[in-house]
Amino acid sequence: MGGLSASAAFREHLRRLGLGEFPCGAGSWNRSRFELRKRKPGGNAAQREADAGTAQHQEIGTPSEESLETLMEFVSSQGSLWALPPDCSPEDQHLRKLAVQSPQLIRDNFIFFFFRSLRIVDKGVNEVDENLLKFRNLEELILSANQISKINSAHLPRTLKVLELCGNEIVGLQDLCSHPPPELQHLGLGYNRLLGSSEAKYLTAEFWPNLLSLDLSFNNFTDLMGIVSKLATLWRLRMLVLQGNPLVLIPGYRGFVIDSLPKLCILDDRNISPDEKHQFHGLSSKPDLIVNKAQLVVSVGKIKGIPNPIKIEELESSPESPVITHSYYVTYEFVEREKAEDTHNFEVMKFHQSQMVATPNPGSPPGSADTGGSESPAMSSLHKQEPLANRANRHLTPRKPWAETIECSHRKEHVTGDLVALKAFLMAGTTVTVVEEKVLSWPIAAALAEDRGKKGKAGQGKAGEKPKDGGKGNKQKKKKESPVELRSDPPLLRSLGSGHVNLESLLTGDQLVAVVCDFGVLITEETTQPPSPKEKDGKKSKDKNKKTKTGGENPASQKTTVAAKGKGKNKESPEGKEIQEIQPVPLTVEFQVQLIQ
Repeated sequence: MGGLSASAAFREHLRRLGLGEFPCGAGSWNRSRFELRKRKPGGNAAQREADAGTAQHQEIGTPSEESLETLMEFVSSQGSLWALPPDCSPEDQHLRKLAVQSPQLIRDNFIFFFFRSLRIVDKGVNEVDENLLKFRNLEELILSANQISKINSAHLPRTLKVLELCGNEIVGLQDLCSHPPPELQHLGLGYNRLLGSSEAKYLTAEFWPNLLSLDLSFNNFTDLMGIVSKLATLWRLRMLVLQGNPLVLIPGYRGFVIDSLPKLCILDDRNISPDEKHQFHGLSSKPDLIVNKAQLVVSVGKIKGIPNPIKIEELESSPESPVITHSYYVTYEFVEREKAEDTHNFEVMKFHQSQMVATPNPGSPPGSADTGGSESPAMSSLHKQEPLANRANRHLTPRKPWAETIECSHRKEHVTGDLVALKAFLMAGTTVTVVEEKVLSWPIAAALAEDRGKKGKAGQGKAGEKPKDGGKGNKQKKKKESPVELRSDPPLLRSLGSGHVNLESLLTGDQLVAVVCDFGVLITEETTQPPSPKEKDGKKSKDKNKKTKTGGENPASQKTTVAAKGKGKNKESPEGKEIQEIQPVPLTVEFQVQLIQ
């Protein structure tokens, strides 16, 4: 697939304007108006009067032709089929009107002389060819969102004052600075691939003596002091855009730039106030305060909307049943190769270094799960869902027991010197996940008793020779002295909710991203699985027994019926109204990231 030059894209643009097609140009719709103009001037007054009458008769009396007013309305009316889209440039609109009024002017020489602004956006252009030099009056050239990797400045008109190259693939400025337009006032290089101090040397007054505005947003400049020292030579510079570069994450970035470039009026699309200039006065003379490291603080607040995990069956369990504990925590990702500090005993887990264990198979005896350090299926599935670009350190908040409102109270400081990787991470964002950890702990005495029961009846005979009290007194003393020992299975992990948090605004001037992640209402297993026929029969028999004992329906069961039916027969009762007003609480978690400046 071949490339497309800027001049070829302009030719295609002219074709779409339809300057030689109805209602523009010369054709059967306006032929008589231009045939009279082809006659040679001269003749007596009578002849000129006759020609004028003929012209009036032809324009009015020829049914196949349209008047000039009608043709102009076709090209200028918004509801017309021949009108240009509203986003077309004023020059395009004016050229169309000229093609109606004076189509004989629409020639190459006139067009190259006519255009002062040329806008070729998102047309797949990858070459700035020498045919652009034909535009002798061109002052503004916009080539945004194309595929230009390098640009030969010798092919740019010398009259240019505005050059916009935003959203291309430019990696170097050497070719652009070989013969730069001397009168250029604005240079737009945002959203390209410029990197390092080697490119900063081309941003000086030696190449751009009249530059007033410079856009370098969303490149990969990291050396704050290096680039500022070069920009200080642009003595006419009044507007500068550096947002989106890794260097904006350095503490003190804005103040250092403002004090180093005192004539600057606008920085990163924000006016520089006199208070800011006064506040940061003298900062440029203290370069020791500028360290190429970024500092961010992540805070996790309250978790709401987790249903109570304790079931009635678990409360009525036998002594041999396991003790079930539930705990909850939040995970999020942060860029690799960072140093983290906080006051909590938190955990850090990498994608390639899991510290979780496998989930035991259902029905396996206590302690029979694999404890070789392999990753649990739940966490493994979470990892597989993450895109490769987002792979980073995974951080966990401290585990908390269940409550209607779980207070995480987690605050952690992250410091990193890899500003390019941090920028890529912020552009991609992070993923916040609420995880439930379920642990089954089995009484060791119950497990041992089960093992001893397999040895036969021999041990039972010996038990009869014990004292009459059966040694109960000693056992009670031992129980009082030491609690029952438990053996825990590997934890069972379940993701309750996961969502993406956009962090790009930290690269564009915001110092805080604070969100409440809403994962929706959790649906418990009881609501998703209908009761079995046996459960239905058992429930009916229990209800009958309760009615027989109390002589009527139990008030507690009545409340349950109202809650299940919702808008049922007991809708008008006070209890029914109270239950109907209860709305399910969605699972939410408070999450924020602060950039320390």
